[in-house]
Amino acid sequence: MNYQFQFKSYQRPFKTPLKTAHGIWNIREGIILNLTDEQGNIGWGEIAPLSWFGSETLEDAIAFCQQLPCLISTETIFTIPDNLPTCQFGFESALIELNPNSLFDLAKLQYSGLLPTGETVLTTWKTLFQQGYQTLKWKIGVDDITEEINIFQQLINSITETLETVFLKIRLRLDANGGLTFEQAQKWLETCDLINIHQDLIEIEFLEQPLSIDQLELMLELCDRYSTPLALDESVANLEQLNYCYQQGWSDIFVIKPAIFGSPKKLKNFCQNNKIDTVFSSVFETEIGQNSALKIASELLLYDRAVGFGINHWLVS
Repeated sequence: MNYQFQFKSYQRPFKTPLKTAHGIWNIREGIILNLTDEQGNIGWGEIAPLSWFGSETLEDAIAFCQQLPCLISTETIFTIPDNLPTCQFGFESALIELNPNSLFDLAKLQYSGLLPTGETVLTTWKTLFQQGYQTLKWKIGVDDITEEINIFQQLINSITETLETVFLKIRLRLDANGGLTFEQAQKWLETCDLINIHQDLIEIEFLEQPLSIDQLELMLELCDRYSTPLALDESVANLEQLNYCYQQGWSDIFVIKPAIFGSPKKLKNFCQNNKIDTVFSSVFETEIGQNSALKIASELLLYDRAVGFGINHWLVS
């Protein structure tokens, strides 16, 4: 079948620049596309590159879209090369919207809210908690480790004092974006293990990507040494990386970012065949890309884990 194809680029500024171990992020840029079938039905998709995470660049994606004809076939969509993963996601998402073959229950999903770095977290967490988030994520590895752990201990105390009056439990995720040394990762995991042993109202759900992607062996060693689970993120940005880490024996958590991972069809095949423990996460895409990614999450999520899409408060509407 052939489809009429249109696309347009966009820019969305962050309300406050997002600070991670990769640097500071000020503007989210991407592409919105649509496919129109012969009956006039429209399917929407989003191309949201994250080149420093391993995807193609925005310039690559725009160039690919520009060279396509106005009328494209299903075959063209399923032969988009693997070095254009966000294009694969965007086009296949639009096709799925036009030709749905699954029922999606997005209402069953729980969400993790993203906290700011630094001392601001000590007040911001309460706002997200009041909005209903019971899973929160905090970026680490961006400041001095002694300072960060001190702030973290204050955060734990603040959360504990609040939860004692409301009889709820909070899960915390720590995300290092590959920015720790082996020794720093050990220090964080020692801290997390103590909290998980002594706290009833707070669970450190996992430490995400403590080391760089070329240190998988050391991260496997950390898994054996500590009880707090680890999660891979940057290490599993695409299917080739995901398969490699799985074959190397990674049995903890895989953080999957559908919008930059590549083909939804290939992702579904891998997850359904291997039954991995996944957390599906955002790359600050628009509502179009989010809806497509959340449909994938609702279909593939096997464990009781919040999806990492509590991020809309970071971007200008």
